[in-house]
Amino acid sequence: MKIQKEIIEFEDGKSFKLFSPSLKNCFFWHHHPEIELVYVEAINGIRHVGRDISVFTESDLVLIGSNVPHLNFDYGIQTECRQLVVQMRENFLQNTILPVPEFENIKKLLERSYLGLSFSGETKSIVIEKLNNIKDKNSFDSLIGLIEILQILAGSDEVKELNKEDTRIKWFMNDKIRMGTIYDYIHENYDKKPNVNEIAKIVSLSTPAFCRYFKKQTNMTFTDFVNNYRISQAKIFLLKDYSVTEVCFQVGFESLSYFNKLFKQHTGETPSEFRKKHLKNIEVRN
Repeated sequence: MKIQKEIIEFEDGKSFKLFSPSLKNCFFWHHHPEIELVYVEAINGIRHVGRDISVFTESDLVLIGSNVPHLNFDYGIQTECRQLVVQMRENFLQNTILPVPEFENIKKLLERSYLGLSFSGETKSIVIEKLNNIKDKNSFDSLIGLIEILQILAGSDEVKELNKEDTRIKWFMNDKIRMGTIYDYIHENYDKKPNVNEIAKIVSLSTPAFCRYFKKQTNMTFTDFVNNYRISQAKIFLLKDYSVTEVCFQVGFESLSYFNKLFKQHTGETPSEFRKKHLKNIEVRN
């Protein structure tokens, strides 16, 4: 479960590929020299790009730079999940964008994509519509469509930098800890009482060393990450017609008031408000 280098193959005569991967329970912690644009649609999931570990709700659109380690966005998702991924050839920036003065904004976008860029709002809506439109077009029209998408992203202010520093593969090369083991442990124990001493022992670290390592990797304490994961799982159960009280205890909280408080801190709404709003959206789509 060490970081793997993904070898990407392209069709002859094409500068990029657009496809819909499905890995689900496969932990694929990887990097590649190709710049990648990922759209994922699910009730919620985990986003792990470089050092950033966070959750998304409903959908996510992320531009990931060359050789930035990242986890497959459908890892651990047990509900319906849809993905569209664009991977651009390694020389796409140098050969396609840099020589053209009119692409200056796109050049700047791709050059800072090493931070991991998450897009939201109207930008995300417009881009996913355009991604769907170019799926079945010929090579020339699909390339023009991709350039339009990159221009939209380059001009958007609905963007969040996921990392504050360079997290390309050179930063991770000496990391021998198996993040997959930690993810699996949390997934198996989040509804019980995950024990930091136990997981530290599993990955062969002292507890203080593990805590330092985990904080460096995720910018969160182990307890904060577990609670974050519990809230993420709670969203799934809330949309499966469980009561708020049932969900609270099902994901490992022992206090309903603390669950409500933490859920609102993470999402901006109470569990009841979240369920009411998102169930209504699901009914509208159906």
